Amino acid sequence: MKGLFITLEGIDGSGKSTQAQFLAERLRSMEFPVLVSHEPGGSSIGLQIRAVLLARENIAMCAMTEMLLYAADRAQHVQEVIRPALDQGQVVIVTRYNDSTMAYQSWGHGLSLQETERVCTIATGGLWPHLTVVLDLEPQTGLKRTQGDRLEAEGVALQAKVREAYMALATHYPERIRIVSAQGEPQEVFERVWHWVLHLLEKNPLMIKARRIKE
Repeated sequence: MKGLFITLEGIDGSGKSTQAQFLAERLRSMEFPVLVSHEPGGSSIGLQIRAVLLARENIAMCAMTEMLLYAADRAQHVQEVIRPALDQGQVVIVTRYNDSTMAYQSWGHGLSLQETERVCTIATGGLWPHLTVVLDLEPQTGLKRTQGDRLEAEGVALQAKVREAYMALATHYPERIRIVSAQGEPQEVFERVWHWVLHLLEKNPLMIKARRIKE
């Protein structure tokens, strides 16, 4: 692919959407073409799946159903939105992706990590990000910022498991996942995120192209 793929991860309320917007603004100021999206619901079909996934009345949904619905949402998202943008040479920024599924459905809800990882790989056609930044935050702090969908309603215990999962995943994928503290003012957090994004850009020819355009 011609573009760069960056994902932002973290527990609920860690500031992923805010940081995605900051990152898009910085990259656009450097003349990068940028697409920002999110999961679940990053495609028209995905919006319908999102409504089912996050509805508070669907409390009886089992972990396997949940995982497969997320995979279906992601398959459509990759096909309809992410791959076309990458093929056009854009920097694609997505809040939540495969790591969310592994963290929530494996560590959080007890599914096999190997099975979940395999389903994620099949759903995405093997498309993994160049860089994943995990915004690390205490679960109690994160939940104070949220509005309370079905998963958030499971409370601090689930978020604590998910936080632990991201730390483990960073060890499992050391070449891709970077942990940054989400404590502090949003702009302060962004500079931590930008450190790793800049590191990625400096290794990629797109950085040279952007500088030439700016000049």
